[in-house]
Amino acid sequence: MWADLQLLWKKRNTERHSKELTLTAIKGFCRLSLITLIAVYFLILVGGIVRSTGSGMGCPDWPRCFGSWTPPTSIEQLPPDYKENYSAHRAKKNQKFARYLQLIGMNETADKILSDKSILIETDFNPVKTWIEYLNRLTGVIIGLLIVVLFVKSIQFRRIKPVLFWLSIATLLGVIFQGWFGSIVVSTNLTTWTITIHLALALVIVGLLIYLVFMSDQNERIVVAARRKWVLSACIITLLIQFFFGTEVRGAIDKLANSLPRESWVSQLGIEFIIHRSFSWIALLFNTIFYFQNRKTNGLKALSLALFLLILGSLITGTSLAYFNIPAAIQPLHLLLATVTFGIQLLLFFKMKTGGDLIDK
Repeated sequence: MWADLQLLWKKRNTERHSKELTLTAIKGFCRLSLITLIAVYFLILVGGIVRSTGSGMGCPDWPRCFGSWTPPTSIEQLPPDYKENYSAHRAKKNQKFARYLQLIGMNETADKILSDKSILIETDFNPVKTWIEYLNRLTGVIIGLLIVVLFVKSIQFRRIKPVLFWLSIATLLGVIFQGWFGSIVVSTNLTTWTITIHLALALVIVGLLIYLVFMSDQNERIVVAARRKWVLSACIITLLIQFFFGTEVRGAIDKLANSLPRESWVSQLGIEFIIHRSFSWIALLFNTIFYFQNRKTNGLKALSLALFLLILGSLITGTSLAYFNIPAAIQPLHLLLATVTFGIQLLLFFKMKTGGDLIDK
């Protein structure tokens, strides 16, 4: 009998110790997920700097830069016919991509890529822009490694908490696809629709990481009235519309930048700019309502305030872009604020649980 009691005591201690180790491992995984998420936001900021400085074609090939893992610092390091060589290389890549598009029925888009000769025009070598784009790629590699580590760490949870394992796989696959599509963005010479998809994929990766942080966090969900979550859903939908029209505006600016001085860009923008500008007030309205709904709710008041301040910051930076001739320094900040806003909206959406007929106090 005494031996049985000893075995039972040992078994309980082992189970308790195992549970403690699991909780510690999940907390560590949550911290790693959060670090990776912050790194992705940093990459989005760097990507915004690449875009605002016109450095997207600073490296005409991918994943290397001018055929090397260390980019050149002067044009003398390049062969005299480098433009022709890289243009021909990108033409072959575009032909292959066009075949993929044709396989999924996007024949018109494929024809546009193959017939648009402006896609193959190489930009002049600029060492500053080359290194800006190169640093962007280095940042992407670091994040890729972080996500690989995240996936490896998630393997230990495949039985006890499989959602972490499958979300990590989805994130890893998303990053691999994003890396491949980044090469398409380069080979098509920053075609507007490819940049839009590139940003959409970045938002998907952000969403997956937000969900990983949420699922690995030990905090319980917060019960709220259904109408609060409906308002939050309206906030998210409005912001996604803003993202879409923002990329359309950015594409229009890219075209104007080749022929007009910066002072004339805003006056030449079309209906997409008007819609983007108008929707910013709707976004502010929904987020203001959401803040006042949750400003006294424990677990939500800090995040709802952060959300309100972020959306206000997005509006202020957007106004600065419109009234001060689109300053290059404000563009990446405007994008970063919007993407962080999206992340907090998603986190709040996951944290909130509707309580049926629960009435707001």
